[in-house]
Amino acid sequence: MWFWFAVIALICWSGSDLFSKIGCQDAGDKYSHLKMVMAVGVVMGLHAAYEIFINDVPITWDIILTYLPVSMLYILSMAIGYLGLRYIELSISSPICNSSGAIVAVLTLITAGISEDLPPVALLAVALVCIGVIALGFTEAHEDEELRRARQDASNHHYAKSWIAIAIPIVYCLLDALGTFADSIVLDKLGDELADACNVAYELTFLLMGICCAVYVLGIRRQKLFPRQEVPEYTGAVFETIGQFFYIYALADTEHVAFSAPIISSYCVASVLWSRIFLKEKLSAKHYGCILLVVFGIVILGILDI
Repeated sequence: MWFWFAVIALICWSGSDLFSKIGCQDAGDKYSHLKMVMAVGVVMGLHAAYEIFINDVPITWDIILTYLPVSMLYILSMAIGYLGLRYIELSISSPICNSSGAIVAVLTLITAGISEDLPPVALLAVALVCIGVIALGFTEAHEDEELRRARQDASNHHYAKSWIAIAIPIVYCLLDALGTFADSIVLDKLGDELADACNVAYELTFLLMGICCAVYVLGIRRQKLFPRQEVPEYTGAVFETIGQFFYIYALADTEHVAFSAPIISSYCVASVLWSRIFLKEKLSAKHYGCILLVVFGIVILGILDI
């Protein structure tokens, strides 16, 4: 079943990318990223309740507080990622955000050193991702403005050339990498048998952050929610939560992690495909060349399971 779990996680997380982009791309709604956090908080809170009351997953304040730094890094990265979706195409943002695996590898190499068992191809993969992201930023920053506008005409959504367009996905990437790195340390401390409890702790923390965002957006800023406009955000939240659920079970089959990890990590490829089909995003050949470098590096790291 590991294969189907991995494929479902891939489809769901790429679907989450698509619907989150639809829900957050309106530059006129400066609270769209907070509304997205609200939506994910609601859905994850419901799933946490199911895990606690139906599946009897043990959860304590000690687990919640121990896992809190990890949860906050993940949640902050996602909120920043949602913010960035109004400034840049999904087909550029998603591969950059997915480069966090390379950052985790770099952190591991810095803290643990280069192991003699580490294959040279791992270092090559990290280099590919780093070079691809830097090249993508350079390409985005130096693209001719007329060519950019002509390329974006098909999607009826134009993005101004801005340093923040590349900076925000990179910040997401760094925070998500720190979260993943801290996650491994905390799980090592608590034990893998509490992985389900840690996931519930993460979902409950997301629920709390969603409530805080709701108080600010609806209470303090007096913003109104229109059900039809919120559909993409809650659809993205459902896909995000389902993807997280199947991700855990795909990786739980430790004998096949070397196969499931690269399948899941390549969901940014599907995100690029969905953005091309449904959002009509078009990129230049240079953009796609840089993205391919990043994707190759991500897939290699997934195969090596660093």
